[in-house]
Amino acid sequence: MIAVNPLNSASVLAAFGAIGVLVVIFAESGLLVVGFFLPGDTLLFPAGVLCAGSADQPPRLALWQVLLCAAVGAVAGGQVGYLIGRRGGRALLARTSSRRVKAAAVRAEQLLARYGYGKALVIGRFVPLLRTVLHPVAGALDVPARTFTLWQTVGGVLWSQLLVLAGYSLGSSVPHIDDYLLPLVAVVVVLSMLPLLVEAWRDRRRRRSGE
Repeated sequence: MIAVNPLNSASVLAAFGAIGVLVVIFAESGLLVVGFFLPGDTLLFPAGVLCAGSADQPPRLALWQVLLCAAVGAVAGGQVGYLIGRRGGRALLARTSSRRVKAAAVRAEQLLARYGYGKALVIGRFVPLLRTVLHPVAGALDVPARTFTLWQTVGGVLWSQLLVLAGYSLGSSVPHIDDYLLPLVAVVVVLSMLPLLVEAWRDRRRRRSGE
């Protein structure tokens, strides 16, 4: 038997390949507490790297399969998250004891109110933690189904394809880049947290200006 750690992108990719991308991205895109702790950015980028071959090593994953599975997982997960929100998302969020989940839900609601449905659903895809609760929150707030489906699809496809292709581009241009996957994942984590840090800085400035 193969021990697989679903929280570790290398473990998921080694065991399941593109199918692992589909399942994890599906869960991370809307299954609330379950998906909250799963890798998103840190799975898609290394998957793209592993799709790039070299003169002495063939690709470990097929690019078209990873792109397809990433898009399907992102869009389908977003829709399921929306349905969860419509059918009791507020009650589920109220019962959770995780402060991180509750804080992310508040940020998701603020994002929808501040930027409007379309822009918020696209921007939210690129923000870790937030994207997992954004779709259930949209469902709980009764965002129109057509509007939600359109913009979460746009956001999901953009986010998933750009990250995979970024990894593929780097893997194709830098020899043996897959030997440095762990440092790359760390860089992706830092970069993915930048939107949260920028938003926190802006909130602090707004509070100070209002005092």
